[in-house]
Amino acid sequence: MNADLASLNARIDRTNELLLRMLAEVAKTPSTHAIFVDAGYLYAAAGRLVTGTEDRRAFDLDAEGLIEALIDKARTIFADSRLLRVYWYDGARRRIHTAEQQSIAELPDVKVRLGNLNANNQQKGVDSLIRSDLESLARYRAISDAALLGGDEDLVSAVEAAQGYGARVHLWGIEAPEGRNQADPLLWEVDSQRTFDLDFFKPYVSRRAAQAFDGAGTRPAREDVRFVGAQIAAKWLAARGRDAVLELLPGHPYLPGSVDQDLLVEAEGLLQYSLRGQADLRRALRDGFWEHLRAQY
Repeated sequence: MNADLASLNARIDRTNELLLRMLAEVAKTPSTHAIFVDAGYLYAAAGRLVTGTEDRRAFDLDAEGLIEALIDKARTIFADSRLLRVYWYDGARRRIHTAEQQSIAELPDVKVRLGNLNANNQQKGVDSLIRSDLESLARYRAISDAALLGGDEDLVSAVEAAQGYGARVHLWGIEAPEGRNQADPLLWEVDSQRTFDLDFFKPYVSRRAAQAFDGAGTRPAREDVRFVGAQIAAKWLAARGRDAVLELLPGHPYLPGSVDQDLLVEAEGLLQYSLRGQADLRRALRDGFWEHLRAQY
């Protein structure tokens, strides 16, 4: 009897030891977050907020700049977590990428997922894609937190699925000029809510009828834009010093939203050409900025 009891105690001790090791490994594993963007909601809500219209043809949205701003915001909110990627959900005829969607898909850490567009330009299948990704990532513990930018009540099932596997879902919204642009059941279901206001979106949304630097002429070459980025970096370094650069370096290749917007505005002034919606030139500008700073350290 004593031998059996001793054997049982030994097995219990061994099990406890294994559990402690597992807990220690879990504690060392960094948290991971992902950002899920319902582009249909984004364009409609941001367009109405900034330009007064939901018609995509009436305004330009700087998706690259906005995505970087969202990544920067998530980095602040989930301070001890790493980004898995940004998931960008949109609709397209026969699920064939438009030129804009293709440029977004080429961005680092961004995955574009396409549903269909019907005859009335309404998205179909996007909510099911969001649910599938949220549920799968949560089930396999690929994420601990999900930031969901959307407002459709149909997303409730996606939230419930992710939460069922232990992930926390944080709903991000866009300020509505009046009333609400997110369904109440969705607001009730999520773990936290956050709303971005007009000032957050103004740098990234502009009416097409009011092009900056209208008639400025020839589109600049990528190398010219890269050189301007390096020029601005030299000026930025001289004004802020080494410590400010050391704070930026861990975030490479991303820039904080405020720095990125200052860079864009100053570059447009020097070039006398609008870089809004010019994804390749925006990348060249940031490349020049980063190359100069990293060459100094």
